Amino acid sequence: MAANHGAGSRAVVAATAAAAAAAAAAAKRVQIEKAHNFMRQYRDPESRELKKLSANQFMDVWAHYDKDGNGYIEGTELDGFLREFVASANVTDVSPEAVTDTMLEELKSCFMEAYDDNQDGKIDIRELAQLLPMEENFLLLFRFDNPLESSVEFMKIWREYDTDNSGYIEADELKNFLRDLLKEAKKINDVSEDKLIEYTDTMLQVFDANKDGRLQLSEMAKLLPVKENFLCRQVFKGAAKLTKEDIEKVFSLYDRDNSGTIENEELKGFLKDLLELVKKDDYDAQDLKAFEETILRGVGYDKDGKISRKELTMILLTLAKMPPEDEQ
Repeated sequence: MAANHGAGSRAVVAATAAAAAAAAAAAKRVQIEKAHNFMRQYRDPESRELKKLSANQFMDVWAHYDKDGNGYIEGTELDGFLREFVASANVTDVSPEAVTDTMLEELKSCFMEAYDDNQDGKIDIRELAQLLPMEENFLLLFRFDNPLESSVEFMKIWREYDTDNSGYIEADELKNFLRDLLKEAKKINDVSEDKLIEYTDTMLQVFDANKDGRLQLSEMAKLLPVKENFLCRQVFKGAAKLTKEDIEKVFSLYDRDNSGTIENEELKGFLKDLLELVKKDDYDAQDLKAFEETILRGVGYDKDGKISRKELTMILLTLAKMPPEDEQ
């Protein structure tokens, strides 16, 4: 009996060792495959179709190709993604280098036409989300009514979810924001609290550029992009005469309630757009407050919390006289 027991134990040990060796070999193959072509692991080995990605897997893809962490896949990052995306569709393990430069340029042209919605020559996270198959609920977070019409709408949302007025959207506030988005899409019953926490963590990993565990204004602005910063138009950069019609267009864009003045979130939205001309990718609520004091002091602001057409005209005329960004 003891001999049989000893033989059985040795068999179990041997089987365990064999299984461990097989698992190690499989893990090594996956590592080699990931190192060679990161996208191959996300394709079905038989059909070569892309598998549905979880929130964490999507984050892995984004982090892998956005190598400089600037919030875009562009330049050589975009070339690398497209080469691997195409090569990974082959049944045989074709090297990404098999995609020639000529093929790459043709592919890039078609790809950007289909997915580069804002035509800026690079892919942001929202555009990538339209390309890769993902969990339905997570995908919905990238398909709500966006881009927003203006920064006025952005500042209204900011005020609603920055419930403690800290000047940041913290994890719990972001989770509430995502919950409301999904509720609006009538999908809230499909999302557990654990899944909602996973989505929140993923969004923070993607958009929290300075990794402080919360979203500042400029980071939230990437999650909630605005259709157009009207102040970026060339007419406000000194290249053309600023007309009364131009000023009226700007005034109507920010005076959303047609009260005849720009106030509250309208004013903050206008100042956010102005601030983005100076600090494009890194600004917070404190920057906005300091900027507000500086700008409004310069136009003889009457401290009633409103901007009139006359005061707006003074600001826009000053803006039109500013040198191009590369000379500032």
